Formats: sequence, C-alpha cells, structure tokens
Amino acid sequence: MLRVLAVDDEKPLLEELLYLLRSDPRVLSAEGASDATEALRRITRALESGPDGPDGIDVVFLDIHMAGLTGLDIARLLAGFALPPLIVFVTAHEGFAVQAFDLKAVDYVLKPVRPERLAEAVRRACAQLGRAAERAPEPAGPAVPVQRRPAAPEPAAAERAPDQIAVELGGVTRFVAIADIAYVEAQGDYARLHTDGGSHLVRIPLSTLEERWAARGFVRIHRRHLVALGRIDELRLDAGTTSVRVGPAELQVSRRHARQLRELLMRQATG
Repeated sequence: MLRVLAVDDEKPLLEELLYLLRSDPRVLSAEGASDATEALRRITRALESGPDGPDGIDVVFLDIHMAGLTGLDIARLLAGFALPPLIVFVTAHEGFAVQAFDLKAVDYVLKPVRPERLAEAVRRACAQLGRAAERAPEPAGPAVPVQRRPAAPEPAAAERAPDQIAVELGGVTRFVAIADIAYVEAQGDYARLHTDGGSHLVRIPLSTLEERWAARGFVRIHRRHLVALGRIDELRLDAGTTSVRVGPAELQVSRRHARQLRELLMRQATG
C-alpha cells in the first residue's frame, strides 16, 4: 500500500491526478501539493519522520514545469538523501525523459494522464518498493517460513502485432510499423525510434530491441545505436574511424562492431 504525494501547480490537473490515485486500491493515501515549496515542506516532514513514520511518503508523482523550482530540481535535491521517496514524473513534455531516468525515476507518465497508464506507474512503484523490502536485512529472531504469492509476470513487450510497436505521445497510443524504423537510439532506460516521419520514445532498453529485432535485420553498431541493415545508405571509413549514413543521419560505428557490420553489408550486396 503506497503513501503518495502528488505535485502539480495546475489545480484541476492536480485534483484529477489525486482522484485517479485515490481510486487505486494499492494507494493507501494520496495528498497534494500545488507548488515546489509546499512539496518540499511536506517531503522534509516525511524524511524527518522516517519511512515507517506517520508522515512517511513512498512515492512522489511530480510535475516537471512549475513556477520556481521544477520537478527535476526537486528530484535532484531528493537524490542527496539516504532514503528518499520514489519519483514518478507526470508531464506534458516527452523531452525530459533522459534526465528523469538519470535521476532514477520509476516512471515517466505523459499528460493527459490515462487511468491505465497511471495504474502501470503505480504497479512499477509497488514492484520497486517490494524489491527494496526483500533486499533489506531481516531482524534477528527465529526463522518463520513465509508463503509468498508467485510474482506477477512482467508485462509483455509493448507490441500489438509482430510487425508493429506501440508508442505513446501526449496520452495517445499509436502503432508504428517496425519496417518504417531506420535506426534506434539509446536514451537511458528508453529507446528513441527514428523513422522518416519523425521519432518516438518507448520505454524499452536498446539491448531488448537488439535481441527482439535481430531477425528483422537490425544490427548493433554502437552502444547507443541499433540500425536497420537495409536502411544503411553509405559506409564511410575515415582516418581509422567507421560511420554509416542512414538517411540524413551519420552514425558512428564502434570498433568492436565495425568488422561484423562490413561483413554483413558485403554479404547483403553479394546475396
């Protein structure tokens, strides 16, 4: 059961967020703060109370754009504490995802908030708190066997069909054809999918996409990039460095991947 603080300086959005949180049976309590100052005062009281104290907070659902301190500023301040509450960012802007996950955010929810998407953020927070509790040392005493319920399986990959992947933008879910993706760029726990028409952010690690899409002709060329082999227009060798051109983008190829990439391109050209 989560004790939640929701922070947003737009009152109607804060009230809607609190309503959705309080409707979730996994949320024990949900309080609101309408600005950074109020939020910090409430979080400070929680930290002084301790995680098991009467004023404790397990998760802060935090807007990014606010007057004065931003949500990112608050998260940076909390990162300096030994046992800070978890952070879930709730924002209308997708461009801060990398910074958010660098700050160890549990999730990044885009506005307008959909109830099922918020429920997934609550699930992730519960899972992370559960893992932390399992890692905590148990007090000395006689061992008592505990019957545990089997862990719920992780949700399947965000794909509706083998040829598509779901992407979320501003609370709207769209389905992008994998064949339209030219290359993928790692951005923390996220991956950015680049197509001819733009780019999309998904919460799937690059390593997972590399494994999942290997049979579709996607190859790793760098720790940051996965490329559709058939979308490579040029392979360039210059002063010992290798790069590829994929449409207008020029991407570096790491030394460890250069030989394999050249062999794959030669095989493709002569096949």
